Amino acid sequence: MSLWHVERLGRRGDGVAVGEAGRALAPLTLPGEQIEGEAEGGRIAAPRIVTPSPDRVRPVCAHYRACGGCSLMHASDGFTTAWKRQVVETALAARGLPAPVEGVHVSPPRSRRRAVLSGRRTKKGALVGFHARASDVIVDLAECHVMRPEITAALPLLRRITVAGASRGGELSMTVIHGPAGLDVAVTGGKPMDPALFQDLAALADEGDLARLTWLDQAGDGQSITRRPPALPMGLARVVPPPAGFLQATLEGEAALLAGVQAVTAGAMRIVDLFAGCGTFSLPLAKGAAVHAVEGLAAPLTALDAGWRGAPGLNRVTTEIRDLARRPMLADELNRFDVIVIDPPRAGAEAQAREIAASRIDKIAFVACDPVNFSRDAQLLAIGGFTLTRLWVVDQFRWSPHVETVAEFART
Repeated sequence: MSLWHVERLGRRGDGVAVGEAGRALAPLTLPGEQIEGEAEGGRIAAPRIVTPSPDRVRPVCAHYRACGGCSLMHASDGFTTAWKRQVVETALAARGLPAPVEGVHVSPPRSRRRAVLSGRRTKKGALVGFHARASDVIVDLAECHVMRPEITAALPLLRRITVAGASRGGELSMTVIHGPAGLDVAVTGGKPMDPALFQDLAALADEGDLARLTWLDQAGDGQSITRRPPALPMGLARVVPPPAGFLQATLEGEAALLAGVQAVTAGAMRIVDLFAGCGTFSLPLAKGAAVHAVEGLAAPLTALDAGWRGAPGLNRVTTEIRDLARRPMLADELNRFDVIVIDPPRAGAEAQAREIAASRIDKIAFVACDPVNFSRDAQLLAIGGFTLTRLWVVDQFRWSPHVETVAEFART
């Protein structure tokens, strides 16, 4: 059995181990640990800890070693928070940029209000949970320390939905959102809807007191059983997101991101919100400014617009469907606004960052969920005359390697 020393954690939370055979990734390890194991394909699948790190703790979840939903539960909270901050700082330093971190927010356990679970029929019933690490095997969950308790409590119901609607050998994807109205469940990958299946699903929705249950086909179209609108508060507005729509993972994380955005945009009268989704930032910001919300998909903007129209006391919010990756807002278009808010997907916003750099805008609130791609876009802004002046780190994907940031850029 080969002996290895774990130097550091890689971006995805695996240990980077060094031994006589070279380097390999070792899951569930920590920097400074001595481990034993054999590497295959550059990975030590089952490392044995010889000398544990002082930052190693006992995982609180019985599923941890198998479940791929978490990857850092074996590390102390202090270590994980410091590591995520370091990930951000290291990515920016690689581009020669400062990282003026003003604070780090960590969402509490059992706070994830949106989860995407997998379901599969078995001879005895069904499995519902997350995939095992690097596998298509579903870990059937009995507990979860990440999801809100209301979602965990619904696992037996989700298994019954899987039995009713999954085809043999097929796998369901279930997006489950918890909000004030209850659970909003959207399912893809199931059998085609017919009257019998609709009747079964309606009975299960009643039994589980679901706010909405939607059966989606591969094109994203489907039928919804809506017992009450699954509305979510966004500032003074209430928004019914499209089925399986994107939301910030936790209420606490959303509040931390919004606080950073509001700090950057304070006093602005005309704001453009790029990659606006269904209004996470647009609608709260509309309390003090006119907002133009731009998003590539129609359904989120329809939800945003309906929320704005139903909320008295907000400034005007306009919407525009636009694929910002292929057709970014041009510098001249951006010049009509005081401040830019931008929250791109994980791939970042390289094309849009180039147009922002060429504009006359002098302040940006940049929300990002991938430090490496964010640092690339931040460098483009720096070349265009911007300085990264403030930065907040937000960890709402507890025990995972994911980390988010809110940054203020100002022209110097």
